[in-house]
Amino acid sequence: MQNTNQNTLLFCLLTLSLVLLFLINIGLGSVSIPIKDVFNSLTGGNSTKETWQYIIINYRLPKAIAAILVGIGLSISGLLMQTLFRNPLAGPYVLGLSSGASLGVATIILGATLLPVSLSSILLSSYGIVLASSLGSFVVLMAVLGVAQRLRDTMAILIVGLMFGSLTSSIVGTLTYFSTAEQLQKFTFWSLGNLGNLSWSSIVILSICVTIGLLLSLFSIKPLNALLLGENYARSLGINYERTRLIIIFATSILAGSITAYAGPIAFIGLAVPHIAKLVFQTSNHTVLFWSTLLFGAIIMLICDSISQLPGSDITLPINAVTSIFGAPIVIWLLIRKRKMMN
Repeated sequence: MQNTNQNTLLFCLLTLSLVLLFLINIGLGSVSIPIKDVFNSLTGGNSTKETWQYIIINYRLPKAIAAILVGIGLSISGLLMQTLFRNPLAGPYVLGLSSGASLGVATIILGATLLPVSLSSILLSSYGIVLASSLGSFVVLMAVLGVAQRLRDTMAILIVGLMFGSLTSSIVGTLTYFSTAEQLQKFTFWSLGNLGNLSWSSIVILSICVTIGLLLSLFSIKPLNALLLGENYARSLGINYERTRLIIIFATSILAGSITAYAGPIAFIGLAVPHIAKLVFQTSNHTVLFWSTLLFGAIIMLICDSISQLPGSDITLPINAVTSIFGAPIVIWLLIRKRKMMN
């Protein structure tokens, strides 16, 4: 009973923190906007300045929503992978989806000089890069799913995913070797991640993909709890292990693939947030972990995005750099603190 009350209190605090950070994130940037004006704009009222209203609706709000979607999607997919493979170092990209997306984008950006000018200009647009990233992830997904149906050993699928990642990375490395400085710069900027270039139509598509992935994850909560004790235990409970494994892989692929396509490969979040949720809530029950990981993912991504904007400055840091620089020490501190408490 005490744990239930404690969890309820934690969930309430996390939800309030998420709402507050959402408003703060929208208010921060090269032009600082008071939270009161942000709240008025979002609730149908008018802000003090018309330009603030335009900035909030057309730039700040889509980016804040993108941060929440990215944080939720990567965190949940990381939780799924860590439970499926029973490996604390597994993340959303262990299946090679990020490398597949990178290969698709690298093929377009680094191979654009081999194409006609009219075609390369279309492919190098934001929609062309999203399409290339999606196709790259989809090809790797089909390959992994094909292998998953043939292999009974789950750890073998993990190894296959890592091999796909190594293969695509080597091809990307070969392409970069023969590329110009301008092409390399553009590809590097994409690989650093970006939340600020998404239009409202892109946000809608990304929201649909993340929602589908979350629904598939919700259906997997009971099997995930059983998988904590191993494949044989899960089978003894009547769980169709092969089908569950495919659903988990498919859910992760939708979440990680769509996010990589629109925001680039973003590190740390998928690997670390599930551990933060487990350390804070002190449980392995995925009914609790699912919602806590979801909230922590959104909160941490909003914090990282707020830091990357360097409030009051026109400079915006790469989101990938911020997530790792500020996120990794937090996880290390939490692990050390847990160790001291156990001693």
